[in-house]
Amino acid sequence: MQAINVKDPARAVLFALTAVLLWSTVATAFKWSLQTLSPAQLVFLAALFSTLFLGIVVGWQKKLHLLVSTFLQRPLQFALLGAINPCLYYWVLFEAYDRLPAQQAQTLNYTWAITLTLLSVPLLKHRVTRPQWLGAALGYFGAVIIATRGDLLALQFDSTLGVLLALTSTLLWSIYWIFNARHQADPVVSLLLCFIIGTPWCAVLAGYQGALWPDDWRGWLGAAYVGLFEMGITFILWLTALRLTDSAARIGNLIFLSPFLSLLFIYGLLGEAIHPATYIGLAFIVCGVLAQQWRRN
Repeated sequence: MQAINVKDPARAVLFALTAVLLWSTVATAFKWSLQTLSPAQLVFLAALFSTLFLGIVVGWQKKLHLLVSTFLQRPLQFALLGAINPCLYYWVLFEAYDRLPAQQAQTLNYTWAITLTLLSVPLLKHRVTRPQWLGAALGYFGAVIIATRGDLLALQFDSTLGVLLALTSTLLWSIYWIFNARHQADPVVSLLLCFIIGTPWCAVLAGYQGALWPDDWRGWLGAAYVGLFEMGITFILWLTALRLTDSAARIGNLIFLSPFLSLLFIYGLLGEAIHPATYIGLAFIVCGVLAQQWRRN
């Protein structure tokens, strides 16, 4: 994929919608894969497939020579980023999916955009506006609605640990992107470096917890799907959309389709009945994320 300088809004929307559609399937893929794989196995195998794919993309772009120089600019930071993504973030996320219904895990994880805003205060010295504080309150109130299935007074969860893990994943993902935003290196090269560094840690984790390699072909298929469409191809599609568009905000707003489409896949493919509280909580979360956009006004 070569650098694209010519703007083409129609193609940008097409690439962005394709990425959103693929991202909307991954919660279902996570849950399906975890029927035959442990969370640590899924992290390792998916990271392995993604590393191979990203390596092919970087090679096609003729940018493999940038790997060493980019790493040497910030070796300690890449070591940290690689430990977070893919290893720690996805392990925590998959452990949450292993304990919770898919509709709860994916919707709770969607609050990462709100967590990102809050963490930007101590880490980036950003000022949080009143609308942003309101957005955070709305988002986390929606998370409580989803986690308790609407029974707010009882505060009973399907899995308290699962809820904590899902929310912890938002913390890890936000930290990853905050540290990533501090440099201007090629994004695909940087992501490949993180996976080259992080995948061996994933192997150690999977080996420590049990077997590395699955016995069931469904495990291989699920891991390949997650590695390609959660960690690899969708990233390239989204970057392409951002290069083609003349309005990053218009493209960015398309991501709000993803959690709702994801619920359709969860219901249709997993047969998981969607609780009314999930829709209500998700509406609060989306309103909370939208409130974050007011920071530029």
